[in-house]
Amino acid sequence: MKAERDGRVDFYRGLALVFIFWDHTPGSILGMLSMRNFGLSDAAEVFVFLAGYSAALAYGGVLRRDGWAAAAMRVLKRVWTLYVAHIFLLVLLTGIVVLASARVHGRDFVAEFNLDYFVTQTPVALVDALMLRFKPGLMDPLPLYIVLLALLVLLLPVLVRWRGAAVAASAVLYVAVPVFGWNLPGRDGEVWFFNPLAWQFLFVLGAAAASRPADAGPRRVPAPLLAGAIGVLVLGGLLALSWRIPALHDALMPAVVADLIYPVSKTDLHPLRLLHFLALALCAAALVPRGSWLDHPLSARMRLIGRHSLEVFCLGVILAPLADVVNTVAGDGIPVQVATGLAGVAMMVALARLIEWSRTLKRPAGGAATADRFPVAAAGSA
Repeated sequence: MKAERDGRVDFYRGLALVFIFWDHTPGSILGMLSMRNFGLSDAAEVFVFLAGYSAALAYGGVLRRDGWAAAAMRVLKRVWTLYVAHIFLLVLLTGIVVLASARVHGRDFVAEFNLDYFVTQTPVALVDALMLRFKPGLMDPLPLYIVLLALLVLLLPVLVRWRGAAVAASAVLYVAVPVFGWNLPGRDGEVWFFNPLAWQFLFVLGAAAASRPADAGPRRVPAPLLAGAIGVLVLGGLLALSWRIPALHDALMPAVVADLIYPVSKTDLHPLRLLHFLALALCAAALVPRGSWLDHPLSARMRLIGRHSLEVFCLGVILAPLADVVNTVAGDGIPVQVATGLAGVAMMVALARLIEWSRTLKRPAGGAATADRFPVAAAGSA
């Protein structure tokens, strides 16, 4: 029997998409509301974990029902869709940013959005883009998810049969990455901002969480573990706050501790970021129940965005520079920033509704929607 879809997953994913848009709109006051301001992890961790969770649910069922070949074909088909979306989005984003840079005086949007390489060395940049070596900061999540989802072809049968072994092997690779300095090559000798060799661990943890036997039942979180997770969130919040108040940071952070924990690398998924997110996920699973709150109009809109995350993510990548242009032309005041930020969210909801409606036209009467969704792997400012 197929498990009921957990509305909380779509809600969290939709909320993270909103945070991505606000975080990637330079200077937007609404970016102060995103989770990156209240702890050590941000929407990137949310999406990578939910990417693994959703992918394991969608393709694990295919593996059990139709075998590995059918599941692998479904995964590779999705990988191709993401790859095409990546190339199309890069070209569209470049066109918008170049036009904005030519029309708005005093701002070099091409350089600010890391597209000068594509504009000045187009032939080489095109090859790098096709090889996933070149990607503007706004688009880093797509190549990351392409690699992680391709990994699922080999990982899925191991997860289904030997879940613990899959997590252990993934953890070993995660630990080895900073020790040996492993990463995938980028353009001009650079490396990937989101190192797939490190971030795969969070993806695998999400997939493993979704691969628990259906008859295992809900798992109760021991009170001491929950208390420890809450403590981690409090300490993480204080540390994040101290970064914005240097005097507080100097007063609270001993030099020996600072030398031990810094830099808190996002590229290699620093253990403190991982620990903070796992504490957040544990608290969310234990303290936020399913319920009628998911049917509230605002929650329902977030869930709708989360159900169509590939299309909404791509729209958010386009909306971020457009909102920045409007903010600049209109004086970049707080009312304008709020207006463009909320208008962008309204457009995301509208797109998700349009997609939902269009799929009902193609769906046979009484049929169920496909389980394939895009749990994009990243967020937050790069």
